[in-house]
Order: sequence, then structure tokens, then C-alpha cells
Amino acid sequence: MTDNMQTSAIMTAGMRALRETLGLIEAEIFITNIKQDRFDYTEWRHGNLFEDMNLEELVSNAAEFEQQYPNSVPRNAKVI
Repeated sequence: MTDNMQTSAIMTAGMRALRETLGLIEAEIFITNIKQDRFDYTEWRHGNLFEDMNLEELVSNAAEFEQQYPNSVPRNAKVI
């Protein structure tokens, strides 16, 4: 798979996930807001993503996610 094909597949999967989770209108609003704010996901993740979770909650959420979406977790990534 070429880089362009891989990027296209990732973008398609991401848009599908946004639409299924948020709905079409909210997905568009989300994308617009990220583009307008020059959103830095890495910076946001460090400060916000897990700030209200302790380690046990994080591990529990990861295990629950893996059970609900087994094909979304890379084969070499396993929750202990």
C-alpha cells in the first residue's frame, strides 16, 4: 500500500468514525473548529486527555475498548 493509499484509508476510517460517533453535522463542526484553532493534538493530549483518570481507570477503559473494538487495537498492542 502506498503512502497516499494508506493516508486515504486512514482519512476515510477517521471520517466514518466521526460521523458514526458525532453525526454528520457535528463531525463537520469538529473538523472546522480544529482547522480554525490550529489545534495541536499532541499538546492537548498531554494536558487534557487523561487528566481526570487514575491508572486503574485508564487500564480498565483500555481493556473495555479492546473488548468492544477488537479489530481497532493493533495486534502487537495488548492490555495486560
